[in-house]
Amino acid sequence: MTPILEGSHDGSHLKIAIVVSRFSGEPCQKLLEGALGRLEELGVASSDIDVAWVPGAFEIAGAATRFHKARNHDAIITLGCVIRGETPHFDHVAGPCADAISRLSSRGRIPVIFGVLTTDNREQAMARCGGKQGNKGSDSAQAAIEMIRLYQQIPREASE
Repeated sequence: MTPILEGSHDGSHLKIAIVVSRFSGEPCQKLLEGALGRLEELGVASSDIDVAWVPGAFEIAGAATRFHKARNHDAIITLGCVIRGETPHFDHVAGPCADAISRLSSRGRIPVIFGVLTTDNREQAMARCGGKQGNKGSDSAQAAIEMIRLYQQIPREASE
């Protein structure tokens, strides 16, 4: 029987890149605070975390791709918030953002974590960035560490 692989939550000696959108303001700041707090709890040194702010969610994938190509990090966490409004802006940003991050993640070299909220309104966004429904930034940080440790157990040849 093949052993079941599972990642641990030990973040010591890991380098993490975080790309965060500033467009929606407070929800994005709270997502980042949640991610940074959880990474610290898991043992990632603050000096091993690089944060890049981008104008909006559409620009997240471009910065994440640059980090990916630089090969200096063990994982990339993407954070942002796209709130549905009265214009088709949501439809032109949310889907392409998710698709681009998914394509980068599917390369399999390092984990790329999707922590971009897509909500109908600001109230839903606030509930997911430290409100009633937890903090997606914190969840994304934990997922990043777990996935790094899982990737370390999978032979590299299997992921290329």
